Amino acid sequence: MPTTPSLLLVRAAHPRQALATAAVLAAAAAVAGRPPREVALVAATVLVGQSLLGWADDLADRRRDARRRPDKPLSGDRLDPATVWFALTCAVLLVVPLSVAHGRRAGATYLALLAVSAIGDRLLHARPLSFVPWMVSFALYPAFLAYGGWAGVGAPTPPTEVMVALAAVLGVAVHVLLALPGLVHDHEEGERSLPMLLALRTGTPRLLLLAGALTALVVAAILIAGRTVGLT
Repeated sequence: MPTTPSLLLVRAAHPRQALATAAVLAAAAAVAGRPPREVALVAATVLVGQSLLGWADDLADRRRDARRRPDKPLSGDRLDPATVWFALTCAVLLVVPLSVAHGRRAGATYLALLAVSAIGDRLLHARPLSFVPWMVSFALYPAFLAYGGWAGVGAPTPPTEVMVALAAVLGVAVHVLLALPGLVHDHEEGERSLPMLLALRTGTPRLLLLAGALTALVVAAILIAGRTVGLT
């Protein structure tokens, strides 16, 4: 296990989710015909934004994770919270100009996406409406890509309604998949998120299959829509 502060800080940023999200959005930008420099800008912006959300999540869940995930850097007291706060502050100061570099509309969309993800998840994490921040934030990704440009000059064309709807459904499916590993602890603490309520009705194994199948179908639909309807 990594023990240096820099590596622990990377672990606290939820790096796998951050890298995966940045890679998917960059690939989507490339498929949409964006030039390489804009694809790189999308990747950098999303990577910083996702790292920011990871640090914010671990800071907010520090006490909760101490009971459930003592192996995490913050909950295990192996990483100073002040270090994470400093990294989080730097990420906020960096993600704003990175977002604005896409254009005003795209920048405002991405910053709104981050706000919805951070605040909405904090307020609704253990409630039946836990899916709302995921649905809304994913629905904003097509707008972020559609309005994006370079050097602060974005495009005026909005995303298609089909792509927005499919992205929203994908957000709900991803929310369920990511919540499944922690459902036992969630149940012990009396949480009633949407994945928990669904798991109580269907059983966790069946919910895993259903959520996985839904995710695959939505991804396939997005690929088809991208080739037929297009992003904008």
